[in-house]
Amino acid sequence: MPQHSLPLAQIAQLLDVPEDSLHALIAARSGDHGDTTLVGLTVAEAARRLGIGRTKMYEYVSSGAIRSVKIGSLRRIPAEAVGEFLARRHQVTDFDTAA
Repeated sequence: MPQHSLPLAQIAQLLDVPEDSLHALIAARSGDHGDTTLVGLTVAEAARRLGIGRTKMYEYVSSGAIRSVKIGSLRRIPAEAVGEFLARRHQVTDFDTAA
């Protein structure tokens, strides 16, 4: 099973899905992700990891909501930036519900 920057239980909580469902999804798609050791993801790869569309991911990249770097003419998203983005979104959601 691939290593995650966040524990799987926390990822399940952030996504508001049962942890066993997330385990099942990972198991079902385990051969579908390509190289899980990549440190720089394409916009499409990062979007797939979050379960959102490329267009929405480009919006997040353009606004600076998710970190990205330019390598030559290529745009890459650091793999750990996906987890950081989720954690920030979770904090904003917690703050909004507490108010």
